[in-house]
Amino acid sequence: MFGLIAFQPFPQESDEQKNLINPINSALFKNYKNRIHPIHSILRTSVMNKNRMRKKYKTIIGLTLLLLIGTLFLTGEKILLAIGNFLVIKDDLQPADVIHVIAGGDYRTDYAIKLYQQGYGKQIFFTGGWCQRHNFFHGQHGKELAAKQGIPISAIAIDDSEVKSTYSEVVRLKEYIAQNQMRIRSVIVVSDPHHMWRARWTYKNVIDGSISIQMAPVPFGLSPFQRSWWTDTLSRRMVREEYMKILYYYARYQFSWGPLETWLTSLDKE
Repeated sequence: MFGLIAFQPFPQESDEQKNLINPINSALFKNYKNRIHPIHSILRTSVMNKNRMRKKYKTIIGLTLLLLIGTLFLTGEKILLAIGNFLVIKDDLQPADVIHVIAGGDYRTDYAIKLYQQGYGKQIFFTGGWCQRHNFFHGQHGKELAAKQGIPISAIAIDDSEVKSTYSEVVRLKEYIAQNQMRIRSVIVVSDPHHMWRARWTYKNVIDGSISIQMAPVPFGLSPFQRSWWTDTLSRRMVREEYMKILYYYARYQFSWGPLETWLTSLDKE
């Protein structure tokens, strides 16, 4: 038979032994703890500072966005008006030899007739050629409207040669000036308000500089377009397309040659 084995309990450690064995209570760990505590404090302070800076930046960004939104809300309409008004050129009119009506709606003809009746022109000159949309020749149609409103036939001139663009119509005017027995020294141009910047640029580049060019846009109240162009579908399209056509005109008539010019010529319109 096996005998019982007696287990003796572990002897209790003295306080001195605990200090030697247990590092938590040792002077060495206390010294280490005292040295690591400042580093921990520095790291914690750094994190707190970063959080404060992050909140500060978020506040600054938020206030900046609110300021921008408020500025756009208060000045947005002015900016939009400026975008449209840049295209509108209206001169203080002086009597001219010829009033040139760029092909378009009848309201252009009506305004040119009004200017003639007020003594601003000796002749009205119509261009535009065949209009497939309305199934008539612009020049002949304008002549008929003017005659019906009492303009003498002798004061009406037309050129219904084919044209593809505003530029082409100004070339027709140049030819008319060269062939006319009356010496023409000044021209008033009638078209839509937002068309006038591109029209003036074209006249200045085609017509001799000795001839005075005056821009007379049809007033907004007499045309289908709105000064607050962004509120109206037709006006929005007009303004957008005019800026695109200005870029096209610069490329087409000033900076193109060879194959590029041929390709751009195929895009000529209005």
